[in-house]
Amino acid sequence: MTDASEEAKQIEKLYEFGERLNEAKDKSQNVKDYEGIIDATKTSIKAKQLAAQLIPRFFKFFPNLSSRALNAHFDLIEEEDLAVRVQAIRGLPLFCKDTKEYISKIVDILGQLLTAEEIVERDAVHKALMSVLRQDVKESLTALFKHIWNVEDPSQDDTIRDKVLCFIRDKVFPLKAELLRPQEEMERHITDLIKKSLGDVTGAEFRMFMDFLKSLSIFGEKAPPERLKELIGIIEGQADLDAQFDVSDADHIDRLISCLFMAIPFFVRGASGSKFLNYINKHIIPVFDKALERYYVLIC
Repeated sequence: MTDASEEAKQIEKLYEFGERLNEAKDKSQNVKDYEGIIDATKTSIKAKQLAAQLIPRFFKFFPNLSSRALNAHFDLIEEEDLAVRVQAIRGLPLFCKDTKEYISKIVDILGQLLTAEEIVERDAVHKALMSVLRQDVKESLTALFKHIWNVEDPSQDDTIRDKVLCFIRDKVFPLKAELLRPQEEMERHITDLIKKSLGDVTGAEFRMFMDFLKSLSIFGEKAPPERLKELIGIIEGQADLDAQFDVSDADHIDRLISCLFMAIPFFVRGASGSKFLNYINKHIIPVFDKALERYYVLIC
């Protein structure tokens, strides 16, 4: 436990480090000052809070200390004291403001922090993520979606995946007009990210992604035929039309029905429904009565 007088000395020393760095024309020469700020992450609670503000502020001037500075700051994110954690989270976007190579790493960490239980901490994570997204949407979205792709990674926490999905749905999708610039390039990028994420999604997640894709201008009313074909291809893949039909598989039947209804508006717009029709003719119609009976038994 640090007593009040010792803590006051630590804070005073940190202010001295910060003031000298602020005043220095060539801040990179003040290595000892920045090292002193990093070392303060091992001292008192108040000093840790101040260090969490100063480390990212001067980070870009000391590339040779980048690993040490980042590790010290990441330790602050795991502190027991909530105020220290929140201050450290708020500082994360500054690490990549002028050093873009750290965007992916910072977004990855913020994605994991979406599971925070404290409201003020979770709010800080949301704001930090949005700040990094606005710095570089393309790189940030790619890093964020990786939490959805790694479904077969045993180290991947399903809770993190769910929280990332909720963040994308609630924070990113509603701001597509602001974030997806230049429009066509970024709409294509996020479409590719979504397509890569569909390997293991629930029905609700798939509908969420499809609703978003339909809202993009590249798939709008004036979209060329190949764009409609692309959307139908996504729905066909989810319907698993290359699989052998099993009359006892209620989940597949349910998915088929859901995907068929999802595809109908695109058929109306001129997209081909031949793959669905061929599958129905070949697999469903010959056993239709049996499939219908079995489906109702399984869902009731």
